[in-house]
Amino acid sequence: MPDPITINNHKIEPGEQKEIQLNIARLPTYTNIDLPVHVFRSKEDGPTLLLTGGLHGDELNGIEIVRRMIAKDLLMPQKGSVIALPLVNVYGFIQNVRGLPDGKDINRSFPGVKGGSLARLLAHTLMNEIVPKIDYGIDFHTGGAARSNYPQIRCTLDVEKNKELAEAFEAPFIVHSSLIEKSFRKAAHKKGKHILVYESGESTRFYEFGIQEGINGTMRLMKYLGMKDEAPESQKNTEIYRKTTWVRAKYAGLFRPKISLGDEVKKRQVLGHVTDPYGNEQFKFTCPHEGRVIGLNYAPVVHKGDALLHLAYE
Repeated sequence: MPDPITINNHKIEPGEQKEIQLNIARLPTYTNIDLPVHVFRSKEDGPTLLLTGGLHGDELNGIEIVRRMIAKDLLMPQKGSVIALPLVNVYGFIQNVRGLPDGKDINRSFPGVKGGSLARLLAHTLMNEIVPKIDYGIDFHTGGAARSNYPQIRCTLDVEKNKELAEAFEAPFIVHSSLIEKSFRKAAHKKGKHILVYESGESTRFYEFGIQEGINGTMRLMKYLGMKDEAPESQKNTEIYRKTTWVRAKYAGLFRPKISLGDEVKKRQVLGHVTDPYGNEQFKFTCPHEGRVIGLNYAPVVHKGDALLHLAYE
């Protein structure tokens, strides 16, 4: 029989399902800000999987992925345990912004400090109350600032276990991403935990295809880990890319792409145009490599140096 899991002095026994509140701080109005933690435990021993959404408060697709899986009773495993945090950054969610009231990015504040800034306090809480209890995790994200991402897993392909888990998830794309200093993924890696980052859609928008891919991929990973007997079959073969680059605007103006998110593109292919608003000038931009469009800027007005699209290639 597996041992109990203890979070914030609450014990969750094998076979139990509980929601626990982690108190973070309070607003100036004395309103407490609590972090809801959902725990689902099988009576049979197995791995513990962490699901986190809303590390950035305006990235709604990850919140919706975890919320739907809770609402549809998809997270009770047949073996092992699932710890689900649908919304980590409550402050950012309330204000519809990426970060926290102190202006900090939680995902650049790990491993955190108990007496530090609000972002570092929240990071410290996750690293001490949640991460020691898990084996693996999926951190759900979206693009930002009108930039949308095609469904993809980002992980360190040089770590064999990361690659193995990413392939089990079976997202359309797997993109190599080095561990970023002070990120949640790197802090967890130092503790021997393997965290995948799932990217899909853009901030403040629901992207139904990406939401469903996130749910299906999570179910496939749970099946691979022996936590479920069944999972949806993938409809596409996963493509793996070790290199990515942003194609940037060489001129300011109105951006009109000629490609779509997820498209396969060829070297020197015309990807779109940037025009002035007066009808006098038009500049085309071309593809530097053969590859896939894994990110696309949907903002019509761009400045010189702005990212137009994210290209994955080999």
